[in-house]
Amino acid sequence: MPTGTHAAARSGREHKLPGVSARDRDAEAVRLHVVTGKGGTGKTTVAASLALALAAGGGTVLLVEVEGRQGIARLFGTRPLPYEERPIADAPGGGRVCALAADAESALLEYLEMFYGMRRAGQLLTRFGAVDFATTVAPGMRDVLLTGKATEAVRRRASERRRGGRDAGGGRHVYDAVVMDAPPTGRIAQFLNVNAEVAGLARVGPVHNHADKAMSTLRSAQTAVHFVTVLEEMPAQETVDGIAEIHAAGLNVGSVIVNMVHSGFFDEPVLREAAEGSVDTGALVRGLKAAGLEDAEETAHGLAQEMSEHAQRASAEAAIRARLDEVDRPRMELPLLGGGVGPEELHLLAERLREQGL
Repeated sequence: MPTGTHAAARSGREHKLPGVSARDRDAEAVRLHVVTGKGGTGKTTVAASLALALAAGGGTVLLVEVEGRQGIARLFGTRPLPYEERPIADAPGGGRVCALAADAESALLEYLEMFYGMRRAGQLLTRFGAVDFATTVAPGMRDVLLTGKATEAVRRRASERRRGGRDAGGGRHVYDAVVMDAPPTGRIAQFLNVNAEVAGLARVGPVHNHADKAMSTLRSAQTAVHFVTVLEEMPAQETVDGIAEIHAAGLNVGSVIVNMVHSGFFDEPVLREAAEGSVDTGALVRGLKAAGLEDAEETAHGLAQEMSEHAQRASAEAAIRARLDEVDRPRMELPLLGGGVGPEELHLLAERLREQGL
């Protein structure tokens, strides 16, 4: 069953991670990686690992969190992140990952400062609760501000004049790639479709222009939406449905990343027999007795039961893989790691992503 780079080759749309510096990629390469997935699939872990993988070889990558959960800080073992782009981890080959915890209120204050020089007025609005009121009554505004912050980081160049967000022309991009730890699958299409969201807020003017700029980047070849799932029925179905919604919204689907995959312990013939309840318990008993194990019969029956359950799970997972094959997108798999995930495990997962290609 095709996975990883095999699935990418089958689809004819393989997106490689940089073998050398990310800055060597051409202008049409994916530079905004939006990572989504059903809750519980390890979306934030995959986003952080992807940022490390992209930075390897000397790249500079911005990892953006938009849900206010401080999941990135916990993974890297740091203090809660402020609304400020700051280095959070080094990558092999001289690369660097910076992180930002974006929130709508801070993004709006920055927006007012950049375009109107009104930061003090914005702070007064915040004090009276006007900003929170606006983003609560018009949730589309919140999405415009958050997506706008990420897409601005994609476009930003070293020589850019920040006031008004105008590009001065020269200079390389500040970030070789931006990775967004985005909202869950059920909300991702609405979150990214900021033009539709802002239509009820402003049809002309700076807010509309801000949304147009964000949407231009989101719809371009520079953006890909990656889906994180596990080999379970509901997350896989949400992934299939989410991919269809992203396609319908005119956005680009990247890869399907299957997370927390169990290791296989038995060959296919053994699994098939175990799934059919044909485990040779007698052979297990004899083997355990030969090893000098007490209570060999009871242990053998327990092992046979576990083998049967393992085989049934493997069969169900194979069926889910077959369903994911139907979406015809590159697919990678990351292993289940015991004992939790921290900085060391993130680097291990990043290396797995690099080995498989994205």
